[in-house]
Amino acid sequence: MSGFGFQPDDDQRLIVEHVRQFCREKVAPKAAEYDRSGEFPWPQLKGMAELGLLGASVPEEWGGSGLDSVTYALCLEEISAADASVGVIVSVQNGLPTQMLLKFGTEAQKEKYLRPMATGQHIGAFCLTESGAGSDAAALKLRADPDGDGWVLNGAKAWITSMGQAQTYLVLARTGGAGASGVSCFVIDKDTAGLSFGKPEEKLGLHAAHSGAVNFDGVKVSQDQLVGEEGQGLKIALGSLDAGRIGIAMQAVGIARAAFEAAADYALEREQFGQKISEFQGVSFKIAEMAARIEAARLVALKAAWLKDQGQPFSKEASMAKLLASDTAVEVTRDAIQVFGGNGYSRDFPVERLYRDAKVTELYEGTTEIQKLVISRAVFRERAE
Repeated sequence: MSGFGFQPDDDQRLIVEHVRQFCREKVAPKAAEYDRSGEFPWPQLKGMAELGLLGASVPEEWGGSGLDSVTYALCLEEISAADASVGVIVSVQNGLPTQMLLKFGTEAQKEKYLRPMATGQHIGAFCLTESGAGSDAAALKLRADPDGDGWVLNGAKAWITSMGQAQTYLVLARTGGAGASGVSCFVIDKDTAGLSFGKPEEKLGLHAAHSGAVNFDGVKVSQDQLVGEEGQGLKIALGSLDAGRIGIAMQAVGIARAAFEAAADYALEREQFGQKISEFQGVSFKIAEMAARIEAARLVALKAAWLKDQGQPFSKEASMAKLLASDTAVEVTRDAIQVFGGNGYSRDFPVERLYRDAKVTELYEGTTEIQKLVISRAVFRERAE
């Protein structure tokens, strides 16, 4: 995009430096402990709330910080470099439930549900995925059947981030026939009768970010819990996913950067054959490739964030950012383990955890293959115009 250039101004630098300091002092030292225990990181999230980061992308009028997308993206990199589990919780909060309510919620819904999330009192969850509806979101089967002036929901969602911990759930359910036009969106409280949660999935990584089933057994919702118009659910969800993909891209950049920094520092300390391993070309070239890949991924993600701030289309760029950054995270963390050698395979060193955390960035909020589909369709559409 002609005109794109990024140099953070003084205000942005100050905000990001403040977040970096907090993350290095309060979040990073606890990351390995939370990875081992699988405990939900409420103390860290409380700190995020105090910094205004749980409502970073929400305007101040609704209790948020009103950060521009570029500044928020840079903050998310710092959070994810410290602990990717905390990063994904913050990313989902800012990219999905808050944005869906901000764009499509009524004034009453914003006051009741958005404001508590923006101020960090509540955590939000986004309920789209089902066991039989992942990439094929229009195939979801959770039913919302008419019941007086409202609906009754029956079915289940799967792999929902912050399930059981979040207080507010944005739920996609089928109110009509098959296909995208039969899906609507509802906002539901955690303590609603008939709403229950499965055990957190035992995942490869992101152990502190709980994911699992959300079950609906005769859950009653009223007309004022419908977000947007009936049948508009997938439009609401997919529109918010573009912003969410920028968040996941910056999460991936943060993971990769943490692995790169650990590997570079280790290479400067570790000696073999009478010299620092940083002096061996086989190691130094890996470090060079890591640095270049991270810089490229970051810039693509920041371009997508900048386009969003300019009010320009950014769907293609968001998918490009997620595609490149997630691939970078997996490659960089793998190479970081190689630099550490056998030590990299041990939980005593951080790159083992970072490698496990990186993989999921290729899967959630649209797999690598879905990103390629979005990008290729955009390219062909542009070429045909």
